[in-house]
Amino acid sequence: MALIPVTILTGFLGSGKTTLLKRVLSEAHGQKIAVIENEFGEENIDNDILVSDTDEQIIQMSNGCICCTIREDLRVTLQLLGAKRRKGLLDFERVVIETTGLADPGPVAQTFFMDDEIAETFLLDSILTLVDAKHAQVQLNDRQEARRQVGFADQIFISKADLVSAQELDALQHRLKHMNPRAPQKAVHFGEVTLSEVFDLRGFNLNAKLDIDPDFLKEDAHDHHDHDHAHHDHAHGQACDHPSHQAESGHHHHHDDDVKSFVFRSDKAFDPAKLEDFLGAIVNIYGPRMLRYKGVLNMKGTERKVIFQGVHQLMGSDLGPMWAEGESKMSKMVFIGIDLPQDILLQGLEQCLV
Repeated sequence: MALIPVTILTGFLGSGKTTLLKRVLSEAHGQKIAVIENEFGEENIDNDILVSDTDEQIIQMSNGCICCTIREDLRVTLQLLGAKRRKGLLDFERVVIETTGLADPGPVAQTFFMDDEIAETFLLDSILTLVDAKHAQVQLNDRQEARRQVGFADQIFISKADLVSAQELDALQHRLKHMNPRAPQKAVHFGEVTLSEVFDLRGFNLNAKLDIDPDFLKEDAHDHHDHDHAHHDHAHGQACDHPSHQAESGHHHHHDDDVKSFVFRSDKAFDPAKLEDFLGAIVNIYGPRMLRYKGVLNMKGTERKVIFQGVHQLMGSDLGPMWAEGESKMSKMVFIGIDLPQDILLQGLEQCLV
């Protein structure tokens, strides 16, 4: 049976998560979706469209969707949904999990990789982060949770963009891009997004496509140095960089966010054993601060691309397609984390090159 795709929805209070969820739960979109609500959230959906004070954990909506509040932990809730679906008691095609406004999406994402029973039923599709344009700069300055949510995102939706000036929106987008260059951004009106932009984004697919705007680091070389960074994998270690690492941090204004992105590139091949040892050590020490990483790597000993990605301490890799005729074998990866020791990473990666 095909795995059930799961979308994690995160974002600070007031960013539009509830608006988006209400649409999912009440609109006639023809999809059968189970929404898992973390009921410790400050803004419960129940108040508006669900019967409050119910003892039922799972409520069927009129449009065929299901709403489920987490009374225990996420793992138990997912197991319950999976079991009811297998017995024919519930019918749904996908799952949306709303985290609370203060949540770190990392542990939620890790659930899908660490638990075999969950991994046999569900497939993590993507992490969506909603950002409130009006209040985002202050939230990003003051709250690490908000910065982490941006760092984890596969897609960023900016709500309330109509409430700020074009210059303010541009500054915000620029800042978000430097924190997370791999997540496309889209300004939306009060969280109203078409469902095709929410589902089947395949943010956790291991594939050969690494979506980083190639010019993102060049656009203002005058006020940043582009940081190049490293990645990991348990099956084959890997990462990338070459001596001309430049360090990327700032933004239009002088936000020195602790969540930063790095891109590594190298046209030399990696020694798999050296890289695996180095990255294993780095993940042991810095794993909790490593939010998301993904790369396409040139490894000694294979004519195929090595694709890998990770969340915190969990990494996975896969052999991708052959390098095309005439294609330059360039390792490239993006790495998003909190206050990581760039020099240690860069020097270590360099020593892993053949």
